[in-house]
Amino acid sequence: MASRPRVRVPKTASAGDVIDIKTLISHQMESGQRKDADGNTIPRQIINSFTCEFNGQVVFACDIQPAVSANPYMEFKAKVNESGTFKFTWVDDDGSVYETEEQIEVS
Repeated sequence: MASRPRVRVPKTASAGDVIDIKTLISHQMESGQRKDADGNTIPRQIINSFTCEFNGQVVFACDIQPAVSANPYMEFKAKVNESGTFKFTWVDDDGSVYETEEQIEVS
């Protein structure tokens, strides 16, 4: 189970700026390869996909595999031409969906 995701998006930018976006979600990311003390395989449970949308359009998306470490951190760039809302979505193997949004004011 994950905790509340954290994102960093600038509050303001100029039209046409390319901004840095940083995301982090706390999650154990169990790969399904390890065994417990009794020798039983610990079931896989990972964040398996991430999507970032800006005003309803996908600007970044990826599928995540078990080799990614715990607490997946992602950093990427986006060009902004207008004010709007970034929506971030993480999907867990167990069907849980974690979402958060951030606003940016473009002048």
